[in-house]
Amino acid sequence: MSDTTALAERFEGNRDRLRAVAYRMLGSENEADDAVQEAWLRLDRTNATAIDNLEGWLTTTTSRICLDILRSRKSRREDPTAFELDAPLADPDPATDPERQALLADSIGPALLLVLETLAPTERLAFVLHDMFAVSFDEIAPIVDKSPAATRQLASRARRRIQGAELSPEADLVRQRRVVDAFLAASRNGDFQGLLAVLDPDVVLRADEFVVLGARDAGGAGAGAPLLAAEIRGAEAVTAAFVGRARGNQAALIDGSIGSTFAPGGVPKAAFRFVISGDRITGIEVIGDPDHLGRLDLTVLN
Repeated sequence: MSDTTALAERFEGNRDRLRAVAYRMLGSENEADDAVQEAWLRLDRTNATAIDNLEGWLTTTTSRICLDILRSRKSRREDPTAFELDAPLADPDPATDPERQALLADSIGPALLLVLETLAPTERLAFVLHDMFAVSFDEIAPIVDKSPAATRQLASRARRRIQGAELSPEADLVRQRRVVDAFLAASRNGDFQGLLAVLDPDVVLRADEFVVLGARDAGGAGAGAPLLAAEIRGAEAVTAAFVGRARGNQAALIDGSIGSTFAPGGVPKAAFRFVISGDRITGIEVIGDPDHLGRLDLTVLN
C-alpha cells in the first residue's frame, strides 16, 4: 500500500467528523463539503510524517478554513435576487441524498443554526469546537489568534446569546405572536421604522436554495419587488427586503413556535421561522423546499 493510499484511508476515517464540525460552523452542506475537501488538499501537500496528531491537525485545519469562509461572508456583499413572496418555487434537486439530508438535519436544530448565524466568526468557532466537540481552549486559541483566556470569553459570550435565544421562545407564545404580528403589520404597511424596531440590529435572514432558485426563475415580479439573497445580515438590509410586502403572509404555528406562512389556497408555498430574543427578531429562516415544508407541523393562525 502506497503512502498516499494509507494517508487517504486515514483521512476518510476522519471525514464524517470533519464534515460534522464544518457543518455546525458553516450551516451549509455544500460549504462544509468544500471545507473538508480543502483540508484533504492541504494534507496531501503536507509532509504527513511530521504530524504527530493527525486528528487534531485535521480539526485545526478544517476549523481555520471554516473561519476564513465565515469572515469572507461577513465582509462580502451578497448579490441580491428579486423575490416575490408569491413567486414560483424551484423544483427539488433530484440529486439530493435524502438520507444524508436527514442526518445533517438531525445534527443541529434550525433554531440553533439561526442563532449561530448571529455570532461573530470567532465566537461561533470557539463555541462549536469547545461546547460541541470538546476541543480545549488551549487548542482553539491559536486558530483564532487569541490567548486561551480570551478564547474562553468568546465561547462564553456565544453561550449567553444562545441561551438567551433558547429561553425566549419556549415560555411565551403570546409574546412571540405579538412580535411576529408587529413584523407582518409593518411589512404590509411599508413601515420601514416599524420593521427596524422589531428586528435585532444583527438579525440574519437565510433562504433555502428553492426560494432563491425560484426567485431567479421568476426573474423578479415587477418594479418594487423586494430583494432577497440566500443570506442577508443586518436590520436595515432585512427591512429593505420586506418593507411593503408580506401582504399574503399569515401568522402560523410552526413546530410549536410562532412563525408565518405564505399559503395561497391553503397550500403552503413558503414558511418563515423566527428566532426571537426578548422583543426582537434575531433570525429568520425562509423555507421553500416542498419536502421540508411537508415535514413541518404547520397550523395557520387567525
